[in-house]
Amino acid sequence: MMVRPARGATAVAAVAALSVTAAACSAPGGSGGGGKGRAASSAVVGIAYEPDTLSPLLGYGKDGNSKLFDGLLTHDADMELKPALAVALPEVSADGRTYTYKLRDGVRFSDGTPFSAKDVVFTYETILDKKTNNASKTELDAVDTVEAKGDDTVVFRLKYPYAPFAERTVLPIAPEHIAGEQDVNTGGFTTRPVGTGPYTLVKWSKGEKLTFKANPRYWGGEPKVKNFTMAVIKDDDVRATRLRSGDLDGAILPPDLAATFKSDGDKQTYAARTFDYRVVTLPTGNKVAGNTAVRRALDIGVDRKAMVDSILHGAGKEAYGPVPTDSPWFTEGTERTHDLAKARRILDDAGWKAGEDGIRARNGVRASFPLWYLTGDKLRQDHALAYASDAKKLGIQIKVESGTWEVIEPRMPKDAVLAGGGSPADPDFDQYTLLKSSLAGDGFNNMARYDNARVDEALDAARRTDDHDRRKAAYDTVQRELVKNPGYTFLTHIDHLYVVGDRFGDLTTQVEPHDHGLASGPWWNVEKWQPAS
Repeated sequence: MMVRPARGATAVAAVAALSVTAAACSAPGGSGGGGKGRAASSAVVGIAYEPDTLSPLLGYGKDGNSKLFDGLLTHDADMELKPALAVALPEVSADGRTYTYKLRDGVRFSDGTPFSAKDVVFTYETILDKKTNNASKTELDAVDTVEAKGDDTVVFRLKYPYAPFAERTVLPIAPEHIAGEQDVNTGGFTTRPVGTGPYTLVKWSKGEKLTFKANPRYWGGEPKVKNFTMAVIKDDDVRATRLRSGDLDGAILPPDLAATFKSDGDKQTYAARTFDYRVVTLPTGNKVAGNTAVRRALDIGVDRKAMVDSILHGAGKEAYGPVPTDSPWFTEGTERTHDLAKARRILDDAGWKAGEDGIRARNGVRASFPLWYLTGDKLRQDHALAYASDAKKLGIQIKVESGTWEVIEPRMPKDAVLAGGGSPADPDFDQYTLLKSSLAGDGFNNMARYDNARVDEALDAARRTDDHDRRKAAYDTVQRELVKNPGYTFLTHIDHLYVVGDRFGDLTTQVEPHDHGLASGPWWNVEKWQPAS
C-alpha cells in the first residue's frame, strides 16, 4: 500500500524546524544531558512526520500501535496477532467467511464510559460508509455485515474468504458516544480523540509536537512512563542535533546520522527490519515517464546496489517491487540486473534518439521530466539525486525538485515523485492500493495512475481467496507484470534506525511498515517501558 507522510508536518520548512527547540522538544520535568534532567517517568522522542488526523475512522493507527486506542487484536514483537480488546483470537467458520470475537470485560474509554460491542460495530460501519474519507477502506471490502451480540460479542460476516481479515482487526476502535455525534470527516474527534489505549492526548500542537499522558484507566495497567512527547522535527539534521543536545531521549535518523552516535556511551542504536520501500512514480499521464520503453530502461538502468551501499550504508536492500526479496511472497526471477547497455538498446529500439546535448527525444518529445521529493527528507533527496544521475547515463533528463506535499500533490498526475510505502502484514495491503487501476487518482493511492488489466485481475483474485497457493500464484503474476511494464521504479527497502538513551533499558522493535516513527520504533510498546529511577 502506498503510504505518505502526513501533510501537516510537511508544511513546516527547515527554518521552522530549527525553531522547534525547547517548545517542541522539551518534556515535563526539564531537559538536557541526554534526558538526565527529565523526570524518570517522562520521555521525549523525535519523529519526522505527524498524521493528518488522530481519528481511526479516517485511517489513524490502522496498522496498530496507536497509543490512544486499541484494536480487537494487536501484534507482539514478532508481529504475531494476539488479543487486545478481544479476549482471544477470533473463532473462524469453516468457510472462512464468519469471524466471531469475544470482548474483554471491564474496559473503559479514557472518559470513563464503558466500551462495548456497539463501539466495534460503529467503527467498522462508519469506515465503510461512502461519506467517510478513509483512503484505506478498500482493505475492508470483504466485510458484508458487522453485528453486536449483546455487549461482549461481535460477529463479522464476509462476502468472500479474505485471508488477511484478522490482520485488519488491529484497527483502533472509536467511541460511538463521542465520534457518532460529530461529522466523521471534520468533527473535533479528529484532533481531540478519546480511546481505550494506554495514553490520552494532552495537546497536539500541529507541526511541533504531540503530548500524551498515561491513562490511569488503561485495562492493561497504567504505564510507568507517565508523560510522553513526540516532537515533530521534519529535518533529519535538526533531529540529530536536538538528540545530541539532550532535548530528545530518542529519535529516528537516517543511517549516516545514526552512525555519528556509535561512540556515545549513554545511547543505543536500534535497527528495525521493514517492508518500507523508496520508489519513483512514473505517471501514465506523462509522455516520457508513461512510455513503456522508458520505464523498462530506467528499471534496469538504475544502480540499486550503489544506493544501498552509499545512501543506506548497508542498512537496507535492493527493491524490485513492493515485496522485499527476503519475503516468502517475493517472486524469484523478478530481480533486475543493473545493465546500462541493455537499457540503452531498449531506448534505441523504441525510437528514443540522443540529441546533440545527449538527451534523447522521440517524435519531438524530449526525454525529460521532473522528479519531486519531500523537503527536508535527506533519504528521499539522496535517492532522487542518485536516480537522476543514473537516468542521465541513459540520455534521460530528470529535474529534481523539492517541496511540501501541498506543492507535490497537485503535480502527481504528470510529475514523478520519490515516494514510499510498504506493509508487513499481508501482500494485499502492499499492492492493492498501489496498483489497482480503479484507485488511480484517489488521493495517494496508485500515484502513478498505473493501468494493467492483468494486474487488476490478479489483485482481485488474490484478495478473494484464502487459499495460499492461489494467492501466491496471483502475486507472482503481479510481480512479473511489473517487470514487463514497471509503472514505478522501486529502488530500496530501507531499515529504520533509532537512537535512544539507555536510561530506558534494552528495548525492542517490530518489523515495521512505511509509516514509521509515530507508533513504531523502540517506543512501539512505550507503555511497558521500565525507566530507571
